Formats: sequence, structure tokens, C-alpha cells
Amino acid sequence: MEKLSIKRLGLAVGFSGAILYVGCILLMITVGREGTIWFFNSLFHGLDTAQIIRMDVPIWQALLGIIQTFILGWLSGALVASIYNFGKKQRKIKHE
Repeated sequence: MEKLSIKRLGLAVGFSGAILYVGCILLMITVGREGTIWFFNSLFHGLDTAQIIRMDVPIWQALLGIIQTFILGWLSGALVASIYNFGKKQRKIKHE
């Protein structure tokens, strides 16, 4: 197996998270409060999200959330690639 690109995996995870965040925004806009509660209650099997769903999120806060999600995703992907590559180097040393 080859080394993982830290930048590419970071970007892939970051963009995936940002796309999911935008999908959540679109869900909330299209189905309204009750539909959003139903969706997340179904997703989190048994957890009642009615008390924590907030529909009046300002645009600036949503944009900041997209950016923060991308950054956390990028860091997570980069960390996974770094740990994977570090483990790969350790294996090569043991096999030689």
C-alpha cells in the first residue's frame, strides 16, 4: 500500500463535512421544524431532538459553521493520514 497524502485526505474529509453541513441547512429550509425534528429523531434512534433544534440560525453563523466544519474535517483527515503514514514507516523498519 502507498502512503496517504495528508493534504488530499484532509481536503476530502473537510469538503465532505462541509457538504453534509450544507445538506443539513437545505434540509432545515425545505422541511421546516417538524420535518427536521422527525429526520434527526429517526437518525438518532430514540434521542428526542425537539428541544435542541434551532431554526432561527443567522446566515453569518451558518457560514461560520461551514468553515469550522471544514477546518475540523481537514484536521481530522490530516491526522488520520499522518498516523497511517507513521504506522507504515514503523512496519517497514520492523520488516527490514
